[in-house]
Amino acid sequence: MSAFRPAADLSPGERSASRRRLPAALALAVATTLVVSAFGAADPLTWLLETVWVMLGLPVIVLLRKRFPLSDLLCGLLAVHALVLIVGGHYTYADVPAGDWVRDLLGLERNPYDRLGHLMQGFVPALLVRELLLRTSPLRGSRWLAPLTVCACLAFSATFEILEWLAAVTGGQAADAFLGTQGDVWDTQWDMFCALIGAVCSLLLLSRVHDRALTRLTSTSRT
Repeated sequence: MSAFRPAADLSPGERSASRRRLPAALALAVATTLVVSAFGAADPLTWLLETVWVMLGLPVIVLLRKRFPLSDLLCGLLAVHALVLIVGGHYTYADVPAGDWVRDLLGLERNPYDRLGHLMQGFVPALLVRELLLRTSPLRGSRWLAPLTVCACLAFSATFEILEWLAAVTGGQAADAFLGTQGDVWDTQWDMFCALIGAVCSLLLLSRVHDRALTRLTSTSRT
């Protein structure tokens, strides 16, 4: 007889435990990938600068998992974003093999992996900011929720560009791999534009899905 049981047949406690296993599995996968990526990294300094966000964010999420658990949707997106950062840190964004393949396939002038990274820099934080605002502020149902979420993502993107500028000033040529401009004088503007597009697309495509994920999170927390 099969041991598989449909979700509808599980008790509330069993469904709650099942849902809590997903964030734990994602955290383990991200932590393992992070450790593995340190070996053979193309540029150790770039690896550190690109993955420091994962090193800081992952412990915070784990420590707050009981007091302030995140929705499964957000956990999944954060894990994907972490993997994008880790891959970019391991190879450096300008030399990610998958980006080279896309560049050659589409006849582009540069490796586009950096653009993907900054698109994700808007796409995923948009859901993070939205979830935090919905759960900790009086903005639920407010028409200001989406505009303020996009503004927060743009502020983060601008802050990241300032950090890149500081790295260039203090590190000189040693920071070239971290900057990943690939000779584009408009790279900073492109990066922030990609973050803007990512944030807007995230809200347009996932807001309703996110609302359902938050409803499931609330029902799970009550069991």
